[in-house]
Amino acid sequence: MSQVDARRLCREVLAANSRSFDLASRLLPTDCRDDAASVYAWCRRVDDAIDLVSGSEQPAALERLRQELSAIYAGVAQTDPVLQAFQQVVQERGIPQQYPSELLLGMEMDVLNQRYETLDDLLTYCYRVAGVVGLMMSHVMGVTDAAALRRAAHLGMGMQLTNICRDVAEDWGLKRLYVPRALLVERNAAWLAERLGKDGATLPEEARVPLAQITRELLEEARRYYRSGEHGTSALGWRCALAIRTASRVYAAIGTELAARGYDVLRGRAVVPTAVKLLHVGRVLIRGLLELPRRLLHRPSPVPLPSPLSYPRDVLPV
Repeated sequence: MSQVDARRLCREVLAANSRSFDLASRLLPTDCRDDAASVYAWCRRVDDAIDLVSGSEQPAALERLRQELSAIYAGVAQTDPVLQAFQQVVQERGIPQQYPSELLLGMEMDVLNQRYETLDDLLTYCYRVAGVVGLMMSHVMGVTDAAALRRAAHLGMGMQLTNICRDVAEDWGLKRLYVPRALLVERNAAWLAERLGKDGATLPEEARVPLAQITRELLEEARRYYRSGEHGTSALGWRCALAIRTASRVYAAIGTELAARGYDVLRGRAVVPTAVKLLHVGRVLIRGLLELPRRLLHRPSPVPLPSPLSYPRDVLPV
């Protein structure tokens, strides 16, 4: 498959799997949009390789993903279109291998059915499966401000915390519980972790109140990461800043939808209406137009990017 066809396929993967990210990507310059779609398609491929097979097959699937990644960075020609497109991006944009390798470590945490004792444990997971995506996207978008890198990781972590809150009930049905045990203990709900996988696919009714309280706390934590990520958008080009702000606000709006239902995760997945998404796009565009004169007058000088960030040293605290 040609590079053009491979990138077209990646755009189709993005459009089919994430309306929010697809909407935001339309604000990017064409080259950035194609590269961002290629990174997204690889991440989607990784998720599906683990989530769409049985538990007994997951370790072997993870090992295949690691072998593929090693081959990509060794320069071995790829025939799979998603791998082909991703290889071109990592070569042209200089994405350090450490970042996609960290994402596979996050997948390993799922394969091992890791339980999370503390919020710090959960944040490690969020960094691995989403913070590093922000770092990869920083390379795609040509970030030259070293300080903005950690803020890109923060934005990804905020989005993952939102994901976790949105999907508590769905994850329970998959025998997964990302809520840290320490937060359950504080709400006298430690019993919930012990009943995981034993009570069927539906969360027990008595979990409604403690999970609502915990969801509210986790979303407040997510807001801290969103705020940090927002501060980093000034280091992006104008159109890239529009896209990232749109993605950030649309994703954060999931938390707003959860708040409107009293953080009740038993009511099913919270969805942001299209009209609300478009409202956020409009607000982002207005802000972008207002700051355009300042951007034209004050162009930041490029700063050499540091070595790949290490977690938690280079990422925490917020």
